[in-house]
Amino acid sequence: MHESTLAKRLLEAALEIARERGARRVLSVHGWIADSEPLNRGSIEAHFVANADGTLVQGARLELELDHVAARCTECGVTYLPTGHLTLCPRCGSPDAELTGRTGAGIKAIEVED
Repeated sequence: MHESTLAKRLLEAALEIARERGARRVLSVHGWIADSEPLNRGSIEAHFVANADGTLVQGARLELELDHVAARCTECGVTYLPTGHLTLCPRCGSPDAELTGRTGAGIKAIEVED
C-alpha cells in the first residue's frame, strides 16, 4: 500500500473516532505499522500532516509503533521473524511462508480535546 493512501486511511479513522467522541480537535494519534510492509514511516507522517490540514486532526502528532510480524515456513513449518521484507526460512531456505501476525497499519488510540 502506498504511504499517501495509508496516511489518508489513518486520518479518516482518526476523524471518525473524534467525531464519535464529539471532540473539538485531535491532539495525537497512536497507531501501529507492520514491519512486513515496505513503507517509510516518515513519508506516512508527512502525508498525514498534509492531509490533516483544515480538519480536527490538524496539528496532531502521529506516533506509529513498528509491529514485528512472524512468518511460518510452508515447507518445514518453522516460525521465524523475517529479515527485512524477505521471507527466507532460516532452517530450509524456502521463500514460501505465511505471515502469522497482523499486517498493514491501524490506530490504537487517539488523544482528543473535548
